[in-house]
Amino acid sequence: MFTLPETRFDLCGDEYIYAEITKEMSAESNFKAIVITNELRRRNIPGIIEIYPANASYLIRYQPDVISPSDLLDYLKEIDITKSNTAELHFKSRIIEIPIWYDDPVTKNYSEKFQQRNVHTGLSDFDYVMQINGFKDKNKFLDALTNVPHLVTMLGFSPGLAWAFPLGTAKRNIIQAPKYTSPRTETPKQAVGIGGAFSVIYPVNTPGSYQLIGMSAVPVYDQQQKLNAFSRSMFLTMPGDMRKHRSVNEDEYHQICASVKEGTYEYKMKEIEFSAEEYYRKKHLYIKQLMEDFYIV
Repeated sequence: MFTLPETRFDLCGDEYIYAEITKEMSAESNFKAIVITNELRRRNIPGIIEIYPANASYLIRYQPDVISPSDLLDYLKEIDITKSNTAELHFKSRIIEIPIWYDDPVTKNYSEKFQQRNVHTGLSDFDYVMQINGFKDKNKFLDALTNVPHLVTMLGFSPGLAWAFPLGTAKRNIIQAPKYTSPRTETPKQAVGIGGAFSVIYPVNTPGSYQLIGMSAVPVYDQQQKLNAFSRSMFLTMPGDMRKHRSVNEDEYHQICASVKEGTYEYKMKEIEFSAEEYYRKKHLYIKQLMEDFYIV
């Protein structure tokens, strides 16, 4: 059983309470942030305006004329205690497939265009990330990028941008990369990036600083909600969902892009009930179990 330190609560101005579960990111601290914020939404406490889960913390915005900070803190501490038991850390989730064209010419071009802002020179971002993680064989590198689901830990920076953390991988084997020394002034829509241990898919053309390694064939943000997967929200994923990356070649990438444009593309997804307790006990075997009839990992 894993244990987490006592959550630290801080008042931020007159309308916010910040809860820090741990100082450093871990899957376990994010499980707790997801479960607690889910519980707060379920309780629908009068006076709470917004709930923001993050990687290892969460932020609550409230109306002080409706609920006092001391009363809200009592609610939060009570929930925090009940959700410190690993048996309580379970939540509904979805595994969603993301087809990606890795090592593509678009992100290669951006790698070259903004090379002076990066920590490396003479390599594409893809080759750099492969090299610093000890891979010499491209196929093995692609397997490492795609053989586990990535837990969406938080949203932010731009609409629909989701940070995702690999599950079922030993810490020493997690693919990681430093960010650019100075952010790019632009990043192509649907580019896939890695920064630290997190992967992101840029939802729109935007500045950015993660190493660019591929292009997603499908959107993660759809303001028009044209595709069926966006019927409930403009955002494809929410904290607690999981992305399953799949490597595709150039032909399949363009075929999928065409079906997205036509509005006929259907995302492959699976609804699951995720248990942190089972994940802690079985790790990769539990992930494999969740992925049955989706993909074998």
